[in-house]
Amino acid sequence: MSTPSRKRLMRDFKRLQQDPPAGISGAPQDNNIMLWNAVIFGPDDTSWDGGTFKLTLQFNEDYPNKPPTVRFVSRMFHPNIYADGSICLDILQNQWSPIYDVAAILTSIQSLLCDPNPNSPANSEAARLFSENKREYNRRVREIVEQSWTAD
Repeated sequence: MSTPSRKRLMRDFKRLQQDPPAGISGAPQDNNIMLWNAVIFGPDDTSWDGGTFKLTLQFNEDYPNKPPTVRFVSRMFHPNIYADGSICLDILQNQWSPIYDVAAILTSIQSLLCDPNPNSPANSEAARLFSENKREYNRRVREIVEQSWTAD
């Protein structure tokens, strides 16, 4: 069955394969175009550098008119990421637009890693450290990065 959302996801996948943005990858799970696995690599020359962070994207038939549910599977320490891995990001909530595709979503999440919004915290401890003690915040981020190498 090919619905408009499934056709759009196939197009997103094709575009992601042909022209992948740096530091991200994603693909549908076997035989399910509505559920994707993705990986975001920590941007170079940041405290996230070297990290490999896994996410899932769950789409429904309202896509691209409604955003997918995106969450980190990898453990994260970030002002805008909840303990359950869900992400507080405007384009995944009230600023969503159908022009965003999977590549745009993952690129936005990657840039959020280095450019958090401590005024809209999902993790108040990370937000506090980011604002008040950058050194300790970066140390905690480095711990998460190192865990990302061994996590399966």
